Amino acid sequence: MFRRTRRLALISAIAASTIVLTACAGAADPEPSAPVGEPDPDATLQVGLVLEPTNLDIRHTSGAALEQILIDNIYEGLVTRSQDNEIEPRLASDYEVSTDGLTYTFTLNDGIAFHSGAALTSADVVASYEAVRTDATLQGNAEFASIASITAPDPTTVQIVLSAPNQNFLFSLTGPAGLVFQTGDTTDLKTAENGTGPFTLTRWNKGSAITFARNEAYWGEPAGVAEVEFQYIPDFTAGVNTALDGGVQVLTAVDPNLAPQLEDSGDFTLTTGRTTDKATLAFNNAKAPLDDVRVREALRLAIDHDALVAAVGAGSTLYGPIPELDPGYEDLSDVVSYDPEKAKELLAEAGQEDLELTLTIPSFYGTTVPKVLISDFQKVGVTLDVDSVEFPTWLEDVYTNRDFDLSFVLHVEPRDFGNFANPDYYFGYDNAEVQSLYAQALAEVDPDASAELLAKAARIVSEDHAADWLYNGATITAVSPLVTGFPEDSINSRINLSGVTVAAPQ
Repeated sequence: MFRRTRRLALISAIAASTIVLTACAGAADPEPSAPVGEPDPDATLQVGLVLEPTNLDIRHTSGAALEQILIDNIYEGLVTRSQDNEIEPRLASDYEVSTDGLTYTFTLNDGIAFHSGAALTSADVVASYEAVRTDATLQGNAEFASIASITAPDPTTVQIVLSAPNQNFLFSLTGPAGLVFQTGDTTDLKTAENGTGPFTLTRWNKGSAITFARNEAYWGEPAGVAEVEFQYIPDFTAGVNTALDGGVQVLTAVDPNLAPQLEDSGDFTLTTGRTTDKATLAFNNAKAPLDDVRVREALRLAIDHDALVAAVGAGSTLYGPIPELDPGYEDLSDVVSYDPEKAKELLAEAGQEDLELTLTIPSFYGTTVPKVLISDFQKVGVTLDVDSVEFPTWLEDVYTNRDFDLSFVLHVEPRDFGNFANPDYYFGYDNAEVQSLYAQALAEVDPDASAELLAKAARIVSEDHAADWLYNGATITAVSPLVTGFPEDSINSRINLSGVTVAAPQ
């Protein structure tokens, strides 16, 4: 039986953020300098973000913009995850997993209360999870398909029994599916909240800012600041100007091309955080000529990945579908290299010497990546037309209708390898061996053995050239020396602010 525990007082500061709208990654920056002055418990932390949520109902609405600010700050689950994507207890003080991988037993921490003042018990957990399991409109419904039963043996214990082992089950509890809500609560979650986290929602000025206040009745360690103001600044230049003018103490998703302005000012330290963002050049595997593996391989061989990373200003090369922070990662640079001459040979062999393709890309990603691809493909005789569209159009044409040749998008979700084991996903990739290996990986109780199966499947996907992974994104964050404890890694998924402090200016 596997067991994980945590002291009540230990609440790890984990990272997050919204979808990265520009390419970021690279080597780690130097450690931030020591904070100036003593932490001010009455301080307000102002954070610049890019994507604002359309509403706050994380139960019914998907998107990194919601998870980024709400999970661990407003809402909590039995478990959470660290900046390294390691699973940690949260509302649960500890948990046990049976040796057959079917039964999960959680023990709740003492004294947990919702923001309404109502005490949380195991009955609230059961009701929350039963709703997800049975209501297809709730986020995470598919992730709970393997649950056979959810029970509360006593007010502080929750037991979940699966119908089959699922290596990703605990991880699914770190997302929206695992959040706990008050039984029978009638709060309009689109505009209000009733969580258990270290912050409460105080106001939302739509199109501008969302403000949280410290939850003085929080069951764990109190937050280090009295207030957090998230300012939404979709224009990268405007974000930098706001930071330089003192409007925010932290600016996330800094454009690499604008980063020197912040660094040279002396008012900020820049950190480069790891993410699970996969800058994916999707191939329509089900559509000619991309249904020919020779064409797909040729396109990958034509791309100078090192030069592309340099062009976007930050990043690291990634030659397969699993990033470093996810189980099953393996350096797959041996699968493909920059070789334009071989690319030409493969295209000739496939009868595609004068190939013309269209790249469909959401307009907010800018022009850097398309320009590099146009240039690289032109060198091997491929003409690339770029169709820059609004995101709703991309969702309709590419994601839903699969009417595309090539597409580019940042897939930010962790542990999403299952997309390549799903023939109905917009990639159109259908490989029975990959699907079998993925199913075995999920059913494998031993996490190391599961990761080995994932790695094997990922190598097959890369050798099939099912897509190209242009780079593994990172996020550049500018942090004032007055701020300490701000997360660095994985902040495109979430930003746990409970441990952040702000010093009073000297």
